[in-house]
Amino acid sequence: METKIDATVENVVYSNRETGFTVLEVSNGGETTTVVGVLGGVSVGERLLLYGEYVNHPSFGPQFKAQAAERILPSGQAAIERYLGGGAIPGLGPVLAGRIVRAFGDETFEIIEHQPERLEGIKGISPQKARAISSEFLKIHSLRSVINQLTQMGLQLPEVLSLYRAFGPSAAELLEDNPYMLCGYPTYMDFEAADAIASSLGGRSEDPNRLKACLIYVLQHNSLNGHTCIPTETLVATAANFLGTDRESMSGQLYEAADFGMLKLSQSDWGEAASLPALAEAESYIAERLLLLRERNFTPVLDIQREIAAVEQKNGILYSGLQREAIAAALTSGAVVITGGPGTGKTTALNAIIQLLERMGEKVMLCAPTGRAAKRLSQLTGRDASTVHRLLEVEYRDGPEPPGFVHKEQNPLKCDAVVVDEMSMVDVNLFRSLLAGIRPDCRLVMVGDSDQLPAVGPGNLLRDIVSSGALPAVELKEVFRQASASRIITAAHEIVSGRVPDLSANQEDFFFLRVPRSKAAGFIGDLVERRLPAAYGFDPSADIQVLAPGRKGQIGTIALNGELRDRLNPPAPGRAQLNVMGRLFREGDKVMQIKNNYDLECRRGDEVTLGVFNGDIGTLQHIDRKAGIITCAFDDKLVDYTPEQAAELELAYAITVHKSQGSEYPAVVLCLSDVNRKLMYRNLLYTAVTRAKNLLVVVGEERTVQLMVANDRKTLRYTCLERLLR
Repeated sequence: METKIDATVENVVYSNRETGFTVLEVSNGGETTTVVGVLGGVSVGERLLLYGEYVNHPSFGPQFKAQAAERILPSGQAAIERYLGGGAIPGLGPVLAGRIVRAFGDETFEIIEHQPERLEGIKGISPQKARAISSEFLKIHSLRSVINQLTQMGLQLPEVLSLYRAFGPSAAELLEDNPYMLCGYPTYMDFEAADAIASSLGGRSEDPNRLKACLIYVLQHNSLNGHTCIPTETLVATAANFLGTDRESMSGQLYEAADFGMLKLSQSDWGEAASLPALAEAESYIAERLLLLRERNFTPVLDIQREIAAVEQKNGILYSGLQREAIAAALTSGAVVITGGPGTGKTTALNAIIQLLERMGEKVMLCAPTGRAAKRLSQLTGRDASTVHRLLEVEYRDGPEPPGFVHKEQNPLKCDAVVVDEMSMVDVNLFRSLLAGIRPDCRLVMVGDSDQLPAVGPGNLLRDIVSSGALPAVELKEVFRQASASRIITAAHEIVSGRVPDLSANQEDFFFLRVPRSKAAGFIGDLVERRLPAAYGFDPSADIQVLAPGRKGQIGTIALNGELRDRLNPPAPGRAQLNVMGRLFREGDKVMQIKNNYDLECRRGDEVTLGVFNGDIGTLQHIDRKAGIITCAFDDKLVDYTPEQAAELELAYAITVHKSQGSEYPAVVLCLSDVNRKLMYRNLLYTAVTRAKNLLVVVGEERTVQLMVANDRKTLRYTCLERLLR
């Protein structure tokens, strides 16, 4: 909850001159409070009005997290002279301060703020210096005025402080001129909310800024659905319909917005398309770097075919022709894509590639988009693998800017080859960062399954790269004999081919159980709690994962999580629980992180790193009710959450198919009893089926499976990357 405190600085514990990040000890109503925030230039003895909130830091305890600070002006001529002469304003020392105060007395601050030209009459102050003194004074002391102006417009304090940090004293003036700037950096306010504020300020429905803001809003909304661009005809029609205005006016503002750099126009396979500038830059950068890698052909120091034969003999494996082709392509190309469904030998080929690259003396690094996918990659290859975020090392920055990465063009990874698994899950922003973090002469081996769902974030990378034909790409198609014995794998390939699996032929690892919607939740609960553990020895929480297409509805993940928690982790004496913002957390709960958080501290033994990422699944180990701290274990790391941070956690006994991407579970229970028509498509079903390693139980209606297999609409994503690569 945002609040303000009137405090005097007692001690500056830490101050970073470059970022302005500061740790203070202040006296506040007779108590000493620790204050943290971007508060550069604060000195001992200053009186501040601090805006922010009290938080409970997991490591450092209670503190006040300041979003902004206002210096409280002294009164009386002697105090004013001491303040101005003490270095509060750069370029203004004791001598000039004395002259100013003697000239203007108690009106000194009023003159500096509103009539700076009168300072020119003081010896030693030129017109330029007078303006500089006034400008610096306004930067320091205009916060209260900005807060008053913007809150009267209907903005909340956090939004006001964000605008002030970004635009300083001019924030109110800029907002009055164009209220629709609220839709962009740094507030990214919903269009309807910005529109309401604009209307309260007397805005016109035909205001050009309103039309431009609506175009940007539609682009931003569609980026959340995976699109990196939108055909301009579609964009103009959607925005015009949204505002109830004519398309001709909207089209004119489209090109004006492009001239102002608010959006980027380019040619796509759908004709002219518009993109947010950051996404356009990301796709352009990816295409440029991949084409550069394509030109980097390697001459192997080994006889490839002879070495492949040696690896075959050593490992007791006979590679297929396509596997040999994939191995050779990885050893001779700067960038290669290897795709294929389950049981086609992607991992077998990848292991050979890694062994041969290491035999050639190359340092190989392995990564995947999620922690679970990285752990699985490590298990399958017997080598260290990390998330892309951890490989690049998150670089935390104080202030409003988002975090970046330590490894980038100026500081690339020290390796000769990078392997990226589960490429279908990687979005354009993350892939751009990865390409920026490797050297131009570093090999890139991309592995994935293009029939799976695309990434949650914007882009359709794997499919665009393969479809472009710009890079060597080998699709492994043959299902090996040992894999073909698995009904899970054969069912997956039948689904991809458009054939409905035989749902009546319940076999050792694949079962279809027809259950009506009204009974599905209880039936699934009984399967997970009792029947599957009794029959197969599975641990209900660690080994069995329940999947559903959607979150809402009678059998969505929200309802299923309630049913499963009541069975698997009910209330018990000594099992602490905590209600956070209307959601109950209990020790022993299976939980998932639902957004990237780059500054959460993670403990691995004595090592402390930063970052927990969207899709990470763990167990709630401990609740400290007094301190309000929730401790969760994610694989090999422990993370402490404050109540505010716990909003990024949700129960994970049941998760959506989208959230399961990149993971593999010993047993999967897939609920298809109540599926929204919008989620009935083939690659969602295929992705769900391929998450199961040893056992798949599908609970639902045959008709749902038939409809999903028949609907081969690839998840449509408007992108420009394929065309850029071509």
